[in-house]
Amino acid sequence: MTSYCAFAPSDPWHGPYHEQEYGFPLEDNAALFERLMLEINQAGLSWLTILKKREAFRRAYHNFVPEVVAAYGDTDRSRLLNDSSIIRNRLKIDAAIANARTILELRDSHGSFAGWLAAQHPRSKDEWVKLFKRTFRFTGGEIVNEFLMSIGYLPGAHIPECPVYPRILAHRPPWSLGDVS
Repeated sequence: MTSYCAFAPSDPWHGPYHEQEYGFPLEDNAALFERLMLEINQAGLSWLTILKKREAFRRAYHNFVPEVVAAYGDTDRSRLLNDSSIIRNRLKIDAAIANARTILELRDSHGSFAGWLAAQHPRSKDEWVKLFKRTFRFTGGEIVNEFLMSIGYLPGAHIPECPVYPRILAHRPPWSLGDVS
């Protein structure tokens, strides 16, 4: 299998994500929520589709501010289901609303979504998947793996030979600080 590092840098969509975001630690609740929801929406689709729709997702979900999305009701659900610029899947839309509410609960119990993630570290991939399935909606193994790799909690976003790899290490991603199997 070809690594993301092999083809992403030369691609106009994948390149900026690969060079500036993928694998770098995140702290901001809205940024973490956005990344989780993009991974959820990618299920069954290509990552390129999601990257191309990213700005539309941001507009549709009010920049992924958890407090705003958590307050969505039937009118917002209908608006999202009718928005052809995003993925119109009822289960994914319902997951966004429920997951925003969960993030608010995590903020109350751990200070932030990032605080909750840090409190759970280190865990193996299987342990993370079980935890996410208990905590969030629409979070299967591949979604959890990609989400956690993309925010630095699991290794594998970049190969060691990739020029981005040392930049990520300089940010001290959680996977580089503790034992994760």
